Amino acid sequence: MDKLRLDDQVCFALHAASRAMTAAYQPLLAALEITYPQYLVLLVLWEEDGARVSRIGERLFLDSATLTPLLKRLEARGLVERRRNRDDERVVEVYLTAEGKRLKRRCADIPESLCKRAELSPTQLSALRTDLQALTRTLHALVGS
Repeated sequence: MDKLRLDDQVCFALHAASRAMTAAYQPLLAALEITYPQYLVLLVLWEEDGARVSRIGERLFLDSATLTPLLKRLEARGLVERRRNRDDERVVEVYLTAEGKRLKRRCADIPESLCKRAELSPTQLSALRTDLQALTRTLHALVGS
């Protein structure tokens, strides 16, 4: 067996699955006028409204150069508001607007819809997520991030 065969690479399988997942989300999110990366930011904020930009970056594994344009577009859409921390103006916190909070209700069915479209049972989806989270932790520990 050729160890460098593309279809035998886990990294490529993950890459291809990630791109396919993003594409599967696209029509559902387009109806809401948000992109997949914006959806991920909103998911963090629906859990942690008022999160620091650095915290959002940690949760999504994104640097500030990538995150800042996403936040600016969400702010321009009226979904979030960025505010400087009163005690330390270097710190920026991100808060959902009323519209950003309302959007959560409109997104509530997206995970289940994707699960059905991917033909995965809740058990399969949970096992896959657990395996991927474990792999992510292992790889982050390996590279020291």
